[in-house]
Amino acid sequence: MQIDYVNNGKPVIECPVFTILSIIHLLILIKKQIDMETAANIPDNYQRIMPYLIIHDGSKFITFMQNVFNATEQYRQMRDEKTIMHAEINIEGSTIMFADCTDTYQQQNAGLFIYVDSCDATYKKAIDNGADTVMPPANQPYGRSAGVKDPFGNTWWITNPI
Repeated sequence: MQIDYVNNGKPVIECPVFTILSIIHLLILIKKQIDMETAANIPDNYQRIMPYLIIHDGSKFITFMQNVFNATEQYRQMRDEKTIMHAEINIEGSTIMFADCTDTYQQQNAGLFIYVDSCDATYKKAIDNGADTVMPPANQPYGRSAGVKDPFGNTWWITNPI
């Protein structure tokens, strides 16, 4: 290590480790700034990753989601009087985008995991609204969980922490 007295009589330390740490600190600050700028480009009420489903009968899907998961409709754009070109629902801050399938855009379903207040109550609502059982409610190491397949072909893993 070398100490130079060149900065108004105050010692300036020239040390490879000190220089590397300064560079790492600068890179961390730059990354944080880039992350903040990227996050600023994501519109309000949207997340970095959101599922996009292409399903049959999107209007009925909205009703199912409202009845089972208390979803709110955020947006709906129609292709014609019967076909949803693009729609969005929100469940407690999480957005799901979807559209009705067409000859051009074939059905694309998903498996989705959702935390709820009560697995058993939500499972019952799903079954009462036309879903089929994949797995009845049971305690698992990660919480109380059930699986259902909705009338639109999506599989939902409904879980509440224990």
